[in-house]
Amino acid sequence: MELRTLDPKKDFEQVKEVFESAFSREPWNDDWSDRRQLDLYIQDLLDQKNTLAFGLFDNDALVGIALGRLMHFYEGNQFRIDELCIKTGHQGKGLGTLLLDRIGKACIEKKIAYLILTTERNYPAYSFYCRNGFQSLENSVMLAKKLF
Repeated sequence: MELRTLDPKKDFEQVKEVFESAFSREPWNDDWSDRRQLDLYIQDLLDQKNTLAFGLFDNDALVGIALGRLMHFYEGNQFRIDELCIKTGHQGKGLGTLLLDRIGKACIEKKIAYLILTTERNYPAYSFYCRNGFQSLENSVMLAKKLF
């Protein structure tokens, strides 16, 4: 398994495939049937000024992704992970932990002090992140307001 920085153009279709395979099933059940919306979402994650995107490759097959952005904060740089997943069929084999471990090492080399992400407390991802060294920020809360 090899960790590589993703190329927004070359890796786009594989990223889309990994993302959809992971999030269209349990426990997320996201409906990505609107293909244009999926393309735009992946483009948003891969092709911005501060994008930082890693892929875990088994030979040339992409099996895991971590998509986010580099943020500059007074306590040091942060990799804000917007999406992290392992492709269906490769889950449950320790690849998520391997991906996070390799990302941590790559971020240390890049002088990135923090990995930041959000997830839902009642999904298995929460306990996965806790097992991998993430801690809840007790004074922080994520807010949303649905407009339509």
